[in-house]
Amino acid sequence: MRLCLFQPDIPQNTGTLLRLGACLDIGVDIIEPCGFIFDDKKVKRAVMDYMDKVDCKRHHSWEDFLSYRKENPEQYGRIILLSTKASTNFTKFEYRENDLLLLGRESAGVPDEVHNFADGKVIIPMNENARSINVAISGAMVLSEAMRQIGLFK
Repeated sequence: MRLCLFQPDIPQNTGTLLRLGACLDIGVDIIEPCGFIFDDKKVKRAVMDYMDKVDCKRHHSWEDFLSYRKENPEQYGRIILLSTKASTNFTKFEYRENDLLLLGRESAGVPDEVHNFADGKVIIPMNENARSINVAISGAMVLSEAMRQIGLFK
C-alpha cells in the first residue's frame, strides 16, 4: 500500500504525510509539479529526521507516474482516490494490499482526467456545511482504515 500525493500545494502537509509513511512503513509517491520547492524548509520541519526512513518516489508528471505504475504492477495496484465528489464511505470500501491511496491538491483536488482514471473513489463523511478535511488528516484516516482491513498494523 502507498500514499500518492497529486501535485501537492502545501509543504507542511507533504512533510506530515512523508513522516506518516516513515512511521507506518508505507511508501509515498509525489506526483509533480508541486506548488512549492520540494526542498523547502517547511517540508523539512514537518518531516523532521524521517526523510531517510520513508520510501519516497517522485514522478515528474501524472504520465510518468502511470508509466512507473505499469512497470511495477506487483507494488502499484488500484488507484483509490480520496474525493469529496465520491459516494462510497471510506469505511465501506474493501482495500487491497497494493492499493494506491491518491490525495489531490489542497487547492483544487484532481482534474477530471485523473478523477475518471481512478479504480475506486472514497469519501470521508463530514458536516455538510464544511468544505473539506485537511489532506494530511484525510490521508491518515483512510490509510489507517485500509491498514486495519488488510492487517498491516503490527
